[in-house]
Amino acid sequence: MIQIFNQILYQPIFNLLVFIYNILPGSDFGVAIVTLTILIRFLFIPLSIKTLRSQREMAKLQPKLKELQDKHKNDKQAIGQATMALYKEHKVNPFSGCLPLLIQLPILIALYQAFNYSLDPKSLDILYPFVKNPGLINEISFGFLNLSTKNWVLPLMAGSFQFLQSKLATSASAKYSTPGQDATAQIMNRQMLYFFPVMIIVISWNLPAGLVLYWVVTTIFSIGEQLYINKKYQ
Repeated sequence: MIQIFNQILYQPIFNLLVFIYNILPGSDFGVAIVTLTILIRFLFIPLSIKTLRSQREMAKLQPKLKELQDKHKNDKQAIGQATMALYKEHKVNPFSGCLPLLIQLPILIALYQAFNYSLDPKSLDILYPFVKNPGLINEISFGFLNLSTKNWVLPLMAGSFQFLQSKLATSASAKYSTPGQDATAQIMNRQMLYFFPVMIIVISWNLPAGLVLYWVVTTIFSIGEQLYINKKYQ
């Protein structure tokens, strides 16, 4: 399974990353990371938009779901049947938002590995014959950033952008909530709003700057997608 993953996803993505590095003026690996991240995120725009739209539609139905739960308090079977009928009536699939994420996950893992191992000269042995072997990839990007070492600024940026993205998503969902609706869920959402960005900072604090740069770029892209969804489906 690992061999199949490497041949189908990791190796092609790794080769594309090195190819971009070779053709960029100045051969800046940080710019190559940014470029590849944006390219892949553009490919995933239809899936990402579908996920965000599904989340928005589910949020719109929360008041009606609360009404059904109040109406059938002591009958779980009735709640389940009424809930599925509501989804069918509004043509909403509660699992439709999961599929795009499952499709993206293996590619994101391969992308992560490509960034993680690309600075190791030994990893260049898996380059395709038509991709030039640069011999040694320059670890210094943008003239000052060492991509192979820790950098305290990027984790803070990653956490800040993650908070902004989560805030946008939470604010969009809050428009459809009702007073007293699912208080436990609301409390958990508020906690996650702060917990997840802090977790991102803690995890990325000891990671090489090249990996954290990828997270910063992909989160900024997610913010753009969220703003688009918020504006188009407000």
